[in-house]
Amino acid sequence: MPTALITGITGQDGSYLAELLLAKGYRVVGIVRRSSTTPYERIAHLVDRVELVSADLLDQTSLVDAIAETAPDEIYNLAAQSFVATSWTQPVLTGEFTAIGVTRILEAMKRAAPRARFYQASSSEQFGKVIETPQKETTPFYPRSPYGVAKVYGHWITVNYRESFGLYAVSGILFNHESPRRGLEFVTRKVTDAVARISLGMADHVDLGNLDARRDWGFAGDYVDAMWRMLQQREPGDYVVGTGKTWSVRQLCEEAFSYKGLDYAKHVRHSAKFVRPAEVDLLVADPSRAQRDLGWEPKIDFRGLVRMMVDADIARHAALLAARSKD
Repeated sequence: MPTALITGITGQDGSYLAELLLAKGYRVVGIVRRSSTTPYERIAHLVDRVELVSADLLDQTSLVDAIAETAPDEIYNLAAQSFVATSWTQPVLTGEFTAIGVTRILEAMKRAAPRARFYQASSSEQFGKVIETPQKETTPFYPRSPYGVAKVYGHWITVNYRESFGLYAVSGILFNHESPRRGLEFVTRKVTDAVARISLGMADHVDLGNLDARRDWGFAGDYVDAMWRMLQQREPGDYVVGTGKTWSVRQLCEEAFSYKGLDYAKHVRHSAKFVRPAEVDLLVADPSRAQRDLGWEPKIDFRGLVRMMVDADIARHAALLAARSKD
């Protein structure tokens, strides 16, 4: 039984990855930060099947101890300050977690489990002000936020440890991937949650920023399979993962609202508050290398993803309303 260690196991990607690895017969260990509360909502259905150890990307010693104690065969670093907007209000913290934190866990792996295989969660936000379209593994980075800058550091320090110390360390440059487990602050979930609340009579509008920004959106459950496949290759390498198709935020709104018979134009309001200081206008992947080398293809298309998320948010709010009516 191989052992996989996941940082960020309580997040969207961590929960889907844990499900995938458990189904493949892995022993799954998740790193969690010590806290007076236990925010394990996304892995509540898995908590009796995974092991949780306390460590922190800000604390080198705790990471060395966690890796030495669990002796992982594979390490997936999914933990980060992952919301782009927050990276402008908390740029130093974003750098500590999302950039330097990668160095800490690579250093811990080098000391305690140098034969393990390491996956780093890179991001399409590294491309930022894109130099070419679509974006592939050789496209130069031009990040446009503290988050994107931090992710570029994490990407290159992973390359550096691979080349300097012979570690099996790879980065997956994942384009936007969503699900019903996505945080409510992200635009896809903000839209689908608004559709749910408006259709149930709980709200009448939602405020959004740039409706013309375009992204390559896929399903997180598909993308964690690509992560796993990267660590099964004979030689380590970095891969772009995406659908190769791009949609605007406006099209996202049209798809989500029309699914429930609503006109998005009557319910979506523009707010300058949600416009980024430096906008990223267009991101779209060229996933041909991942398709060729990894045999990976996305299974859920954009429409299916949006409808899945709307249905989940409606079910969640309906259950909350039903519970309140009983009180």
